[in-house]
Amino acid sequence: MNLFFGAIALFALSLGAATGAVAQTETSGDFIVALVNSEPITNAELDLQIKQLVEQRTQQGAPLAPAAELRAGVLERMVHERVQLQLARDTGVRADAAAIDQAELNLATQNQMDVAQFRQALEKRGVALSTLRGQLRDQILLSRLHEREVESRVRITDVEVNNAWLARQAAIDDPLAQEINLAQILIALPENPTPAQVAQAQTTAQQVAARVRSGEAFEALVQQLSAADRKNGGQLGLRRADRYPPSFVTATRTLPVGAVSDWVRSDAGFHLLKVVDRRAPELVQSVTQTRARHILLRPGAQLSQAQALARLAAERDKILGGRSAFEAVARDISQDGSAAQGGDLGWATPGMYVPEFEQVLDRLKPGEISPPTVSRFGVHLMQVLERRRVDLTAAQVREGLRNELRAKRTEEAYAAWERDLRARAFVEIREPR
Repeated sequence: MNLFFGAIALFALSLGAATGAVAQTETSGDFIVALVNSEPITNAELDLQIKQLVEQRTQQGAPLAPAAELRAGVLERMVHERVQLQLARDTGVRADAAAIDQAELNLATQNQMDVAQFRQALEKRGVALSTLRGQLRDQILLSRLHEREVESRVRITDVEVNNAWLARQAAIDDPLAQEINLAQILIALPENPTPAQVAQAQTTAQQVAARVRSGEAFEALVQQLSAADRKNGGQLGLRRADRYPPSFVTATRTLPVGAVSDWVRSDAGFHLLKVVDRRAPELVQSVTQTRARHILLRPGAQLSQAQALARLAAERDKILGGRSAFEAVARDISQDGSAAQGGDLGWATPGMYVPEFEQVLDRLKPGEISPPTVSRFGVHLMQVLERRRVDLTAAQVREGLRNELRAKRTEEAYAAWERDLRARAFVEIREPR
């Protein structure tokens, strides 16, 4: 959903020319390019989707496939979506006006506009509001279908989390999973060296090693003698150990930071290696926590959603104008348990709030107040008070592992479900005229 809404926002505010082109196609005569369970996909619909995708990728600087391949790929994607939309409608999935209104409000907020300004921007670019809202409706239907058919059926057991935890711990002790930064002095050999040349290079290498161990600066000797890159003291850069030659890893695996290895022979010559940095994978992770406050109004028989939006918009204007204090308004009118604390929700880690609330919160800077925002709980005004980085507890890390496993399993389950649904559909692809 998030990715789609970002794409729709880009489409809505930058694709007026493409929409006009499609309108011209429709007036010049349209035709069917595919039938999906007897439901047609027209050339005009396909043309719009192609132009939308081209515009997005052009703005992102992404490469484009050849025209025929691009057309076939977009059409296949439309077939998959059409099959899924048919299933959603046939099985009672619905997207009510309030959900579409919220999606439109989210787009407006992402573009730093209110809804009226957003609609004016659409009109100036020749984008029909009905087209945008139709796409929003379809994507809400797809999201709810995926949640019911795929996401709700994915289960991650404690045993799987434990296994992932043990694997992460084992990686800490795996030398190849560590990141290391090595610096080198290279005494080079020519291609196909003679025994005499090898002996001479080895003697030089031993002399350089003795100078290092007697206290001469490794970096100075790099500049004087190394046949390799001398920039930054001969450092090769911090990278996973498995991206270094195995002989380098073997020679340095037991050395502490700052220590120098014995000479390592390669086809290039003799390498003296210094361990500049070593980092093991960490089980303890950090996360950005947010402390926020909000004012909540719950629409009902005495207060419609439109009235709640208007009320909070007026209160926001008063707060921004200095005529009211956020915490005072929260105590007076908020219908949440946090009202007594001035709406203060305390510190929260990512994922604690419902997505439609958290997505808006994540876009706010400290001190900034959101426009009125609709969630499944009601209408909110939000304000971010502060943010901080904290280390997660072991329990929180394990929950993160559970979420990683669930995301991977969900992706796999979705791909299998999508293939099966497509295979059971009747699809007729028609050649273009």
